[in-house]
Amino acid sequence: MLWPLILQLAEKTKLSDIHIHSDAPIAYREFGDMVQLDDHVVEESHIREFLQEVLDDDEFAHFIEHKDHDFAIEKDGKRFRVNAFQETIKFALILRRIESDLPKFDDLGLPAYIRTIPTLDTGLVLVTGETGSGKSTTLAALIDVINATKKGHIITIEDPIEFQHNSKESVMTQREVGRDTKSFSNALRAALREDPDVILVGELRDVETISLALTAAETGHLVFGTLHSNSAPSTINRIIDVFPPEQQGQVQSQLASSLRCVLTQRLLKTIDKPGRVAAFELMICNTAIQSLIRENKIFQITNTMQMGKAEGQMLMENSLKDLISQKRINPADAE
Repeated sequence: MLWPLILQLAEKTKLSDIHIHSDAPIAYREFGDMVQLDDHVVEESHIREFLQEVLDDDEFAHFIEHKDHDFAIEKDGKRFRVNAFQETIKFALILRRIESDLPKFDDLGLPAYIRTIPTLDTGLVLVTGETGSGKSTTLAALIDVINATKKGHIITIEDPIEFQHNSKESVMTQREVGRDTKSFSNALRAALREDPDVILVGELRDVETISLALTAAETGHLVFGTLHSNSAPSTINRIIDVFPPEQQGQVQSQLASSLRCVLTQRLLKTIDKPGRVAAFELMICNTAIQSLIRENKIFQITNTMQMGKAEGQMLMENSLKDLISQKRINPADAE
């Protein structure tokens, strides 16, 4: 019952998410806006039938017991990351569309400095932003460039795998949390014994994962990671604050020596044509910023970035102003 409508929507629209609630119209998000289909009301029995079709008996029992469940599904070449949950004692689903085609680096409008990232051999590169800001797309493009230009071993740890990479010049290993490994930290610990050159960690979400990522970056690997933070200073503070006070000095030192850059993204609806455009903040970890991190003077980073515009530092505020002056976004959306 639900699959035909889901596939039809995915085929005919530029949707990012589909919202399915019991006894309510199905809805989808396109270019950031929610569209409700009043003539397509979904009954709870339809959601139950769908879940029993796409989940095995143990997974469905897990959902019934825990009231929510994350998983990935694919049909007819369309892939989705799904969160099934219960609201007001009824079933609901949110499906996020996973694009299958690898993004092209030159199509993303990334800051010029990001072109140098694939040439790095070691260090930590962070891509941050809210959910749906295009972090996975940026990382997939970077990994694809490295895959095509370097002879090495690339390991990605994701939840779920969004873009499928075939081995090119590099050997690719992609592991999905829940399917191929129990957790990010388990997979990252194992990755250090799997002869990696490049490691992508889908989300730096706990002390152990962050600690392992820092260690990997310090010991000769190029490590990519993501966080849900909206600026470079807040990213650094979030990493440091995850650790207990007695470890924070060591973490500051590790970050100062291993961090290469923090790229923060926002996606905004365009007004010149249907679609969305990215605004960026880029902190390049130069000697001055390394010293600020080491000395825990994170509050001074924004001023240092402002003065470093010529070397490629970029503040989100200035990126938004540029998009407004180009008449690409509504000023109200940039607030």
